Amino acid sequence: MIEVFKTNVQEKHQAKKIIGLLQQHFPGSKINFDLEDCDKVLRIDSQCITAADVINTVKATGFMCEELE
Repeated sequence: MIEVFKTNVQEKHQAKKIIGLLQQHFPGSKINFDLEDCDKVLRIDSQCITAADVINTVKATGFMCEELE
């Protein structure tokens, strides 16, 4: 399942930090950011995630995160 989120992450180093943290929580997931998109999109392809877990994990790093429909 692919989940897509809007964030306010601006820099590649910030995205890398968040990806590392998310991979610890969701091992085996494919995770990437599209920082060129106006919504600074975070995509996660995983069989074992919930949107709430992703949002809470990203927000714990100080960034905004909300699910895109």
